[in-house]
Amino acid sequence: MSWLIGLMGFCVAALIATGIYLEMKPRHLPRGLPRWLKGGVLANILVYALAMGGFLLLSVDQALAQEAAVGGAREISLGLGLAIIGVGLPTALAAIGAGIALGPVGSAALAVIAEKPEMFGRTLIYLGLAEGIAIYGLVMSILLLGKI
Repeated sequence: MSWLIGLMGFCVAALIATGIYLEMKPRHLPRGLPRWLKGGVLANILVYALAMGGFLLLSVDQALAQEAAVGGAREISLGLGLAIIGVGLPTALAAIGAGIALGPVGSAALAVIAEKPEMFGRTLIYLGLAEGIAIYGLVMSILLLGKI
C-alpha cells in the first residue's frame, strides 16, 4: 500500500517539476512541446491515475474492515456512502464547469476593461453569470442532502 502512495507522490513531484521547467525555459521549446515531454507528461498522468485507482481498490477492504470509532455513531453503509458521493458530484462538476467558463470570460473581460474602462460593470455581470453555474451546483447538492 505504501508503494502506491510513494508512486503517486513521485508522479505529483514529476508533474510539478515539468511545470517549473516549462515556466523557467519557455523560449527554448520549439513551436510545440518536445515529443518526449508530451509523452512523459501523459505517461505521468496515466501512472498517477492508475496508482490512485489501485490505492482506492486496495483500501476498500481496509476501510470496510475498520470497527466503528465511536460506539453511538450512526453506521454508514455502502449505499449511504455512495449516496453522499452522489450528493457531492453536482457541486464538483458545476465548479469545474464554472472554472472552464471563467477562464475565457475573465480574459475577455480584462481585454475589454483595458480598452474601455467604462465597461467594468458589464464585465462583472458576465463573470457573475459564469460563477452562477457553481452556485446552482451547490444548491442542488444542498437539496439532495436533504433527501438522504
